[in-house]
Amino acid sequence: MAGHSKWANIKHKKAREDAKKGKVFSKISKKITASARHHGGDPDANAELRMLIIKAREVNMPSDNVERAIKKGTGELEGVSYEEFNYEGYGPAGVAMYVELMSDNRNRTAAEIRHLFSKHGGNLGESGCVAWMFERKGQIIIDGTEDPFNEDELMIAVLEAGAEDVEVEDSIATIYTDPTDLMEVREGLLDNFEITDAEISMIPQNTMIIDDVDTAKKVLKLMDLLEDHDDVQAVYANFDIPENIMEQLED
Repeated sequence: MAGHSKWANIKHKKAREDAKKGKVFSKISKKITASARHHGGDPDANAELRMLIIKAREVNMPSDNVERAIKKGTGELEGVSYEEFNYEGYGPAGVAMYVELMSDNRNRTAAEIRHLFSKHGGNLGESGCVAWMFERKGQIIIDGTEDPFNEDELMIAVLEAGAEDVEVEDSIATIYTDPTDLMEVREGLLDNFEITDAEISMIPQNTMIIDDVDTAKKVLKLMDLLEDHDDVQAVYANFDIPENIMEQLED
């Protein structure tokens, strides 16, 4: 598994701040609607939907919002029809980027995403040009910043729960599972650890080290702009930024 980066931890903390501001409600609602449409509105029979409902609760999304999103997906309420699709491309310095999107107007979204890439030192590529560099995995985050955990106890618990791998850096543990085992592993850890996130993610098999401050700025700028786009559900990239470079950026 690719090494856990300093940027990954900062991204996790940024996501928690965004959640506090309610920025993630719209994106989770879209995912819930799409899941209910494709796999049904019963969370007991739809593991993906169950996971999304848990994520909605974690960011304090009102239950009424969740119910409306499910009903839009099942057709009980009228709603916008969203199309799910992916774009692949390269950022500054050739960083591979895989973008998951959901939009009610694919042509508009395509033009906007293409503009972001071209304006900020990247370019969109053909389908499949970077997907092979990533592996779809379940990913569970345990943040021990405020509630420290014992690493040895965590390692034992992770293995017993059926996870494949775990990495710990800066008091944040990232646990990797087979996508089909994500919910089972999560439930196996709940009693002893506070889980701050659990989702299916695209993990880079190898990472590109960005050891130049200016290049790192450009890469992070494009990542931020893509993640802030209303139609972008997730952005995955294969870069890693060393701690000394991140510290310079933070300063």
